Amino acid sequence: MVAASHNSGKVRELADLLRPYGIETIGAAALGLSEPEETGSTFRANAEIKALAAARAAGLPALADDSGLVVPALGGAPGLHSARWAGPTRDFAAAMARVERELEAKAAEGTPDRSAHFLCALALAWPDGHVGSVEGRVYGTLVWPPRGTYGFGYDPIFVPDGGRLTFGEMEPAAKHAISHRADGFRQLAAACLWPL
Repeated sequence: MVAASHNSGKVRELADLLRPYGIETIGAAALGLSEPEETGSTFRANAEIKALAAARAAGLPALADDSGLVVPALGGAPGLHSARWAGPTRDFAAAMARVERELEAKAAEGTPDRSAHFLCALALAWPDGHVGSVEGRVYGTLVWPPRGTYGFGYDPIFVPDGGRLTFGEMEPAAKHAISHRADGFRQLAAACLWPL
């Protein structure tokens, strides 16, 4: 199955989730597939665009993810634009610093809310154009400064509800058990996958 992403962290997490089902994965970049333009207005629409493009180009089933950090105090930003906040070089240190600056400005205006959630839309597509999708979420609080070197993206500033460690401090297996991607994957697996 194609892991329809050029983000090595996402490809690794998708491969880890599929492994118990005996499904071998290969990243879109390893197949030389181009990244389609994400023109959808929702995470789900963008995941479906990526999955369909990879499935048709590779002639294999493809699993795509579109995910992001949603911060209510920032009107839902960075949200659908989570990767864009990191710029063309994917500088998530700069993106996390921007989140912190904007939250501090909101706190100064009387909105000290640091709640957030990660949302992950997963889409599974076949070369014939059939596609199905689900959405997973995990809720938590944003902290500063960033902590931990595991994970990717905004993981070092996100502490899931009920936890003390950021996603960046968690061993991958611990994060996989509770993450937004894991929540979505459980739904997807229940609908169409069977463990070995």
